[in-house]
Amino acid sequence: MSIIEEAVRKTAERYHRSAQTEPAATGSRPRLRRVPPPASEAANVRRFQPITLDRGVLEENNILPQLIDPGALRAYKILRTRMLRRLEANQWHSFAVTGATPGEGKTLTAINLAMALAQDSNTSVFLVDLDLQRPKVADYIGLNNSHGERGLTDFLLGDATMEQIAYTPSSMERLTVIPNFQAVSNASDLLTSPRMSELVQLLEAEMPRRIVIFDMPPVLASDDVLAFSPQVDGMLLVVAEGTTNRDALRSAKEMLQEMNLLGVVLNRSEAQDEAAYYSYAR
Repeated sequence: MSIIEEAVRKTAERYHRSAQTEPAATGSRPRLRRVPPPASEAANVRRFQPITLDRGVLEENNILPQLIDPGALRAYKILRTRMLRRLEANQWHSFAVTGATPGEGKTLTAINLAMALAQDSNTSVFLVDLDLQRPKVADYIGLNNSHGERGLTDFLLGDATMEQIAYTPSSMERLTVIPNFQAVSNASDLLTSPRMSELVQLLEAEMPRRIVIFDMPPVLASDDVLAFSPQVDGMLLVVAEGTTNRDALRSAKEMLQEMNLLGVVLNRSEAQDEAAYYSYAR
């Protein structure tokens, strides 16, 4: 755990120093600075295509609200509270969830964090599957395109509108999911395409009524995170005990050092604690 805390501490110190000494970069994407809306406005968000999630699939994949492990439930609530405080303190409204290497649980973390946030009566969420090479969000929540449903790649290729790719679960009306059913090989090109910029603008139009969470590939697996990072306010890094080695963590830290690191989530910790995993968010 010490190396993770050390990585986050150094990143925080570096970012704090640069914020005090460096002028704002010209030509960079302007950050939204909006006052959080009142509860009544936050609740008044538009709903998209209704879907019914399979409770059995959610339970099998340990997805809220069917997650029954008390330690995991408590951990997600703590992570939710820390993220809300961090976002509110900086008036940020979007972040990406990434990992160092595959198999660390970043998609599960992104989904359950989105679900936990949407359970808050004053918070609405967009969850976007932006792992274009290995999309998994739809599989985890039991959403398929057996009836011609469309996803993110369809939008990026110009074959669908935003309204056709956004889904609101009937059991969680403050959550909207943009899944992806089609993997692509030219992911970084699509992430910097005009269609992606158009989608980001459409999502920004939903802010600050909604928080937008992007599930992204591991930072060391491709250049997708680097290509898309200017479009989000911050990054949440997920690592796993027994999976993420020290060299990978150091490399991930170097890749993320110029970004706003919201925190680190340690999955599968064997520490003697009642929680299913231990999360750390600065």
